Amino acid sequence: MSPSDLDLEQEHLTGLYGRLDELRLATKQRLVDVAGQTGGTAQARSERDATFTEYSARLSRLDAAEQGLCFGRLDLEDGVRHYVGRVGLPAPDADADPLLLDWRAPAARPFYVATSAAPEGVHRRRHIATRERRVTSLDDEVLDGAPDADREQLAGAAALLAAVTTGRTGRMQDIVATLQAEQDRIIRSDAQGVLVVQGGPGTGKTAVALHRAAYLLYHSNRIATRGVLVVGPNAVFLRYIGQVLPGLGETSVLLSTVGELFPGVVADRVDAPATVALKGSRRMADLVAAAVRDRQAPDGPAFDVRVGDDVVRLEPRFWTAAADRARATRRPHNQARPTFVRLVTAEVARQLEAQAAGLADRLEAEAATLLGDTDLDAAAAADLARLGYDEADTGDAYGETAVDYRAVAEADPNVADACDRLWPPMTPGRLLAELFAHADRLETAAAGLLTPEEIALLRREPGRPGYPGGWSVADVPLLDEAAQRLGADDRAARAQAARARDEEIAYAQGVLDVAVGSKTEDKEVLTVGDLLDARRLAERHRTLDGRTVAERAAVDRTWTFGHVIVDEAQELSPMAWRLLMRRCPTRSMTLVGDIAQTSSPAGLRSWDEALTPYVGDRWRLTRLSVNYRTPAEIMRITEPLLATLDADAEPPSSVRETGEPPWHAEVPPAALVSRVASVARAELAGLGDGRLAVITPDALAPAVAAALPEASAGPEPDLTERAVVLGAAQSKGLEFDVVLVVDPAGIIAAAPRGRNDLYVALTRATQRLGILHPGELPDELTRMPAGDVPSAAR
Repeated sequence: MSPSDLDLEQEHLTGLYGRLDELRLATKQRLVDVAGQTGGTAQARSERDATFTEYSARLSRLDAAEQGLCFGRLDLEDGVRHYVGRVGLPAPDADADPLLLDWRAPAARPFYVATSAAPEGVHRRRHIATRERRVTSLDDEVLDGAPDADREQLAGAAALLAAVTTGRTGRMQDIVATLQAEQDRIIRSDAQGVLVVQGGPGTGKTAVALHRAAYLLYHSNRIATRGVLVVGPNAVFLRYIGQVLPGLGETSVLLSTVGELFPGVVADRVDAPATVALKGSRRMADLVAAAVRDRQAPDGPAFDVRVGDDVVRLEPRFWTAAADRARATRRPHNQARPTFVRLVTAEVARQLEAQAAGLADRLEAEAATLLGDTDLDAAAAADLARLGYDEADTGDAYGETAVDYRAVAEADPNVADACDRLWPPMTPGRLLAELFAHADRLETAAAGLLTPEEIALLRREPGRPGYPGGWSVADVPLLDEAAQRLGADDRAARAQAARARDEEIAYAQGVLDVAVGSKTEDKEVLTVGDLLDARRLAERHRTLDGRTVAERAAVDRTWTFGHVIVDEAQELSPMAWRLLMRRCPTRSMTLVGDIAQTSSPAGLRSWDEALTPYVGDRWRLTRLSVNYRTPAEIMRITEPLLATLDADAEPPSSVRETGEPPWHAEVPPAALVSRVASVARAELAGLGDGRLAVITPDALAPAVAAALPEASAGPEPDLTERAVVLGAAQSKGLEFDVVLVVDPAGIIAAAPRGRNDLYVALTRATQRLGILHPGELPDELTRMPAGDVPSAAR
């Protein structure tokens, strides 16, 4: 590329950054203006919040575009030229063409899909590499010549291969500059319904999912308003991808694991694989439903309730009928409870009134027997007259006194205790804690659903209230199911909010009264009281809610999203799918994964298994077939293993070879840990700025980490360090320049789906793979050539 081309592109890039700076400054000023507004009505306040959120998001997008603002140019056959970048930059003249096309705009699509066979009207596609605000290189492709049948149809092959072979940083980067046609087609597909993206290792599933989130937010106001939920397999993975969407300027995306989708719960308990599989079973929904019903007027003998000096009796036939009436409201447990409580208090009041009436009748009968034909009313009137009272003024002071027996029943603590005994207010945590900690409750709820052996898997010792030894990730869908069945009685919260509003209005009224009282007598002075009433004054001083959609959604279990994206979707259990479907009633979802990489005991064996209960056959499947990450030499050795996982699976085709075949070395068991450490250090010495991962069976990871203290390890390793030690399950979704897999047979033996874990571990490298094994290789790897074994591994 000639120096003049670089100079021209540098001049244009400088102009683009100048326009970016102008727009950022203008947006910041608009934010200041909106924050200073004091809207009066509820509608004005809502509009102010929406405007503030809009400008905040716009500023985030403009700030994110600082790095890699412009990365491409399209020269069309008709002479029109478009620049493509992270954001769209309008020209100062509103009627002029934009200075820069947003990569998600329809006009930018040819940048990703045009080929020499189908040029889409493009004469030349130019990839522009930049560092900070400087152009570093250009790469041109002329597309409107005669198609070359032998030419690999990769858009911007040089830029793509440069990105793939560049050393990893421990954080995933976006790929807006190097998206390929099959990836772009998925990203831009319709948001309606459920889209399943099946792809093997290295096909860019995660990148496609994240860029699809950014694309949908750009094109759909509905989705932007409700936000996008992106679910990943573990916290390590979420940190790895955490910079991608902010780097694209998107703040309306909540990244979460399943274990983080119940606000207030920390899922740090570890369940045995068999327990994970059971808790993930769809039968657990029936168990939770039975557990809730068992807390509603359970069987038992009649009992007495003391109300003051009186005693009433509650019979099973009464509370069974009352429970039926409460359930007939079709409300969740806590919301149906007020109906049950009203029936109980009404029954108590009825009995109290009947007892009072009976007592009065008995007293009157006894008095009549003693006094014979004496006129009691006349005698009482004479007595009052002698005392100086006028009968007309006494009213009910003598005789029958009206008693509100319902109010007596509602206020009595013993009646409240009886209601709690028969239909207690429940939280999800209390329901499950008491279910798992009490054998009789569990056996009753599980009757006909679980075997005795399965019931034993769920039993646990009681912990502190609501926290029985901690919650596991597998518990979170059960808590969510319980929350759905229980509901929330929010009457107290609404009453408290109403009281708070009344206090604000009362305070505002006091301010107005002071202002009115300060008016002078001799001349008219306009005060705030002449312009506002107390309610409007209070509304003006409500605080601005500047939280993003993601921040609001993160603390609200009932939030429903505009779109849900699940990465490594094959790992989700049937109960986790129930949770996610509640989060997205519109069923606008993108699911990416690879059935061959399923490692969870409760994970999928087919996409049909997950989706049929919710959408029937109304979902569509697409595939990613090209492996951009993993060299062909590595993928070839995994083919026998893949065949054992899925006989019908077709491995993705790799776009490159490195000339470095994988190697393996047998090591005496006693020397395994020390040899792994020495090999890792030797690899690091020649790795430059790249990243190395040592992937071991989970049980071996602590020993390897101790022998290699320079590596990050543990439950949440720092992937930005040059070396990390990971258990096999931790490596899912990650990539490294060099990978050492330790004891593959041990990885297989460590989990019910250990072969799936091994397949994942073997396909994480972008450059080199080595295997150290203390015994024979697993059968699936016995045909693997020795490769060039490093001296440190011999």
